[in-house]
Order: sequence, then structure tokens, then C-alpha cells
Amino acid sequence: MYRIFYVLCLSLLLLSSCKGSKTATGIKMKKLSAQKVIANHYNNAFNFTTLHAKIKVRYDDGKNSYSPSATLRIEKDKAIWISVKMLGITLAKVLITPEKVSYYEKIENTYFEGDFSMLSEWLGTKELDYQKIQQMLLGQALFNLRDDRYEAAIVEETYQLQPKTELALFERLFRIHPDSFKMSTQHIKQTAENRMLTISYNGYQKIGNQDFPKEINIEALQKDQKTTISIIYKMVDYNAQVSFPFKIPSGYKEVTIQ
Repeated sequence: MYRIFYVLCLSLLLLSSCKGSKTATGIKMKKLSAQKVIANHYNNAFNFTTLHAKIKVRYDDGKNSYSPSATLRIEKDKAIWISVKMLGITLAKVLITPEKVSYYEKIENTYFEGDFSMLSEWLGTKELDYQKIQQMLLGQALFNLRDDRYEAAIVEETYQLQPKTELALFERLFRIHPDSFKMSTQHIKQTAENRMLTISYNGYQKIGNQDFPKEINIEALQKDQKTTISIIYKMVDYNAQVSFPFKIPSGYKEVTIQ
């Protein structure tokens, strides 16, 4: 079974502050308010209507590992579609909409259709929704940064944002690139559930004149279990016509996520 996009949860890093500095890459960093960093982050969000990409996925949970190729298509705020292939053969398809998550896979002839409440419980976060998955794929913050007040600091050549008041279920920390104002890392932790997540972005590429991720690395810890996922963008096009063919084959067995 290919579960392509996991959102589990990770640890909080210590916050330290310093004055404006020049990074090792030569970018002059000015000390900015949290409001300015957040405004720049959203002002530099990838602007698109549709997206078509070829990706390589690497998955390892310590017991199983896969490295399939896949096609990713997005219609902004409406649908995320993934077709997974190995050796040129389609093995699975995923369709995510704001209302539900659906997938089927051809190895064991199983399928799943359900809302985000079931998937959120399985993935270990009660806050999973369509927008968070879409934002993760685009190099944007999972949470709406405008909804809370943050402390800003310059840490390891990034602007670091930490909430002044944490959510009841989550501890969060974000690091943002000073040149593109795209996400560098996102850290989320559920202490009570002993679940931790880090999402790291290994560089950005220019698509048109906009910054888009090259590689997304996800590391999820749940008690003593570690899952790592890498999403490597091989080709990206946007605002072209896309389709989302998806039909669960007859005779497939429905699976229940527990």
C-alpha cells in the first residue's frame, strides 16, 4: 500500500535571538518583526491555478521501504491527485479533496474512502485537512501564521517563528528562508501523544519567476517508530489543463484505518 503524504508530528527547537547578520551564503539578514516575516511569507506564496509535476517518492518506516515515481496534479484549493508507478506500471492512485481522501492500490486490490477525521486519527493529528497537505507541497506553513502572535529571531541563517501562546494540542516552530521567505523547516510536536514531525525543504527552484520546492523531507516519530518520506520534484509545470481520472475498480476490498 502506498500512503504518499503523511502528516504526523515533531519537536520544538530552542528559540534564541540575535541582531541582523550576514549568512554564510552572503545573504544580508535584517532583524524583522514577526509580522513582517509572515507578510513576506504569504506575499511570496506560489501563485498558480493548476499544477502538474513528476515526482520521486522515497518511503521508509523501518520495516518497509519504497521508492516509486509518481505524477502529482493539483487544482488549487479543489483537488490533489497522485498516480504512483513502478517500472512504468500504475500501482496506486490517490485523490484528495477538501471533503475526503480516496485511494486504491493494485498490489492487494484494496481501497479507502473517508473524511479527514479518520485519516487524521490514523496519522496522529486532529488538525489534518486539505489545506495543510496542499501548503506542505508548496513550501508554505501548515498552519495559518496570521491566526496567532509569534516571536521572531534569526537562527541558523533563517527567520525563526515561535508562537507566543501554544495551541492546546500542538507545539510549533517555523524557520523561513531570508531570500525567498519560503519554509526552511516546520516543527510540530504533540507531547501528550508522544508524536513529533519535522518537514524540511532541501532547496528551491525557479518555476517561471517563482520559488518552488526541489525536495521535501519528512521525518515523523511516534513513540519508538520512525517514518521518513522524501518527495523530489523532477519536473514542474503550472497553469496547464489537468485532469483527475479516478475510479475505484470493481471487486476491490475496502480497508479500515485504525
